[in-house]
Amino acid sequence: MLQPVFTPFPELTTERLLLRKISLADAPEIFFLRSDPAILQFISKEPAANINEAIQFISRINTDIQTNEAIMWAIVLKKNPAKTLGNICFWRLQKEHYRAELGYVLDPAYWRKGIMKEAIKKVLEYGFNMMGLHSAEARIHPGNTGSAALLESAGFVREAYFKEDFFFKGKFEDTAVYSRLR
Repeated sequence: MLQPVFTPFPELTTERLLLRKISLADAPEIFFLRSDPAILQFISKEPAANINEAIQFISRINTDIQTNEAIMWAIVLKKNPAKTLGNICFWRLQKEHYRAELGYVLDPAYWRKGIMKEAIKKVLEYGFNMMGLHSAEARIHPGNTGSAALLESAGFVREAYFKEDFFFKGKFEDTAVYSRLR
């Protein structure tokens, strides 16, 4: 069975990026990422109402890291490590199946610059080589063609399409599931 250990927190680096632990100092950026309409257009969740919700979210993340239930990194540029551009995580760990769900968001000002693909590549490397994952999955809204193309370019394949499996704001929505094996 998968037995991840996220202490000490694993900072990851790429050519341009530092993937670091999210802190309370990131609350303004986390609030933006969880409330911006462009980011949320394909994420079926209510926008964060205020900065306190972002602070509570950061607290939940850090609790999940401490209990080895999930891990989330802030995505920052090495040249400006104080500004969070987005985040990326493994959550919904299925420890008995050596599988986790990959989740990610990015400030729209940084879309289509290869940042998320660079982050995904590094996080998958960590997941497969350090955590011992056999597979990773990502669940997206089928209309999110940008995210689908990103996942496919990172070696994911669409393995499932669930019709009306998610209820949000009075209507049922579909889900596309992508996966990648080690």
